[in-house]
Amino acid sequence: MPGAETNQITVRAHRRLAWQWGMLLGLTIPSALVLQLVHLPAALLLGPLVAGILLAAAGQSVQLPERPFLMAQGVVGLLMARSLPVGVFGELLHAWPLCLAAVLWTILAAAALGWLLTRWQVLGGTTAIWGAFPGAAMTMTLMAEAFGADIRLVAFMQYLRVVLVAAVASIIARVATGGAPGPVAQLSWFPAVLWWPLATTVTLAGAGALIARWLRIPAGPLLLPMCLGLLLKGLGVLTIELPPWLLAMSYALLGWSIGLRFTRSILQHVARALPRVAGSILILIALCGVFALILVKVGGIDPLTAYLATSPGGADSVAIIAASSKVDMAFVMALQTARFIIVLLSGPALARWLATRVRNVVQSR
Repeated sequence: MPGAETNQITVRAHRRLAWQWGMLLGLTIPSALVLQLVHLPAALLLGPLVAGILLAAAGQSVQLPERPFLMAQGVVGLLMARSLPVGVFGELLHAWPLCLAAVLWTILAAAALGWLLTRWQVLGGTTAIWGAFPGAAMTMTLMAEAFGADIRLVAFMQYLRVVLVAAVASIIARVATGGAPGPVAQLSWFPAVLWWPLATTVTLAGAGALIARWLRIPAGPLLLPMCLGLLLKGLGVLTIELPPWLLAMSYALLGWSIGLRFTRSILQHVARALPRVAGSILILIALCGVFALILVKVGGIDPLTAYLATSPGGADSVAIIAASSKVDMAFVMALQTARFIIVLLSGPALARWLATRVRNVVQSR
């Protein structure tokens, strides 16, 4: 009977969907736990991303609803707003010549390397340029998609940089402190929360992201909640409450959304591009180290502070390393924050300009 056949098809579809979600969760949890055990930065996002890639490479697909994905971007935007301390702007004004010079050095070096990777056709379009930008990795990845870059390859470049920068910075900090390991922070997944600030935070994240999507603001689901959060926090009318479980859920949605877009052909392309992309990241780390030496000589800043301040991201992992070392934390975060803001404001225009230059060079051959 037609009705019975339709019911059977529906049951099979539901079973298949349940199996795919079970596989996704079954791959996500151990991946995230392993990455956390080795103290890898952004483990709660990279674990779901790896799980999504594995599932996509196996030919499976899970359809993620759009609204939770938009809200996850809003949560990350508010996380950035919460992470920008008000006092950091005073530090920026106090040492603005050094901060500006260091930020411009890093951005120009990253843009030049991204331009070369694009010109050599390692990655197409503006993908290599966005992937090379030394901003917050998640922010750059989400913004890149809004401006036409391949979010999968941008994520590959950004998080490879995060891992390499964190590894090099950890080694240098360990050597500079005589090999003494820093304290390991204990994470409480379900701490006591302030329920009214949590409700207003979630509402702002969701409403801001949906309004931005409705207004078609490029990268708006991330940027509008971030700007509103900064404004309301500065006015003292909003306490941004983001418990670890909410952040973990948001990271998982973002990681899955990116990872599930990978295909076998994209993974083959990533494997071919890996040596040159990794080489460009190591060159960027070295160039930032050169400016750190200039800060030591000209500004009289201690070497470890100078290195961590100029280290090309991610700001969260650098902050963790700095917190466990004897450095000028305010100066480190001032430089990291200044670079993030400048890349945020100049990134789209710079990426388009560099991509146009590359296209003109290629066409003139």
